[in-house]
Amino acid sequence: MKKTVTDFKGCLKPVPDILVSCRNKEGKNNALAVACACNCSMNPPMIMAGIVPGRYSYEFVKETGVFVVNLVTEELRTQYAYLGSHSGRDEDKLAKLGMKIGEGVKINAPILLDCPVSIECTVVDSIKTGTHEMFVGKVEYIHAKEEFILENGSVDYAKINLLKFR
Repeated sequence: MKKTVTDFKGCLKPVPDILVSCRNKEGKNNALAVACACNCSMNPPMIMAGIVPGRYSYEFVKETGVFVVNLVTEELRTQYAYLGSHSGRDEDKLAKLGMKIGEGVKINAPILLDCPVSIECTVVDSIKTGTHEMFVGKVEYIHAKEEFILENGSVDYAKINLLKFR
């Protein structure tokens, strides 16, 4: 007998669980766990990341118009969970976790050096979809650890032990 799915919250899994890092105009860095994200254009390359308006990082992205999508490995599961369950309003989460921070090349936002791939984005549009505002970010620059870059310059995602939905 076929069952009916009634929990629509996670109807399109697996999706990439990512960390979005950002910086406000005063120079304060923050990062949050994001489960609503996807590619939304191949040419020009664009990414969409959903942030709940009540989140601390939401105002950072709204005021600066930039963010970084950082891919998360299984080895960063604890950090991902912490960044998704604590607020930057209360503490410097990145410092508390001892995460290494780098500077964006094209945008003024932090990249998370512990992540295998970090994608700098400039907001070109957004849409409120209910619980989230989906920020459409034009890809400006991609950082990847050398061992994951193929000869043709693309990322070999098969070599990355990406965080798996549980």
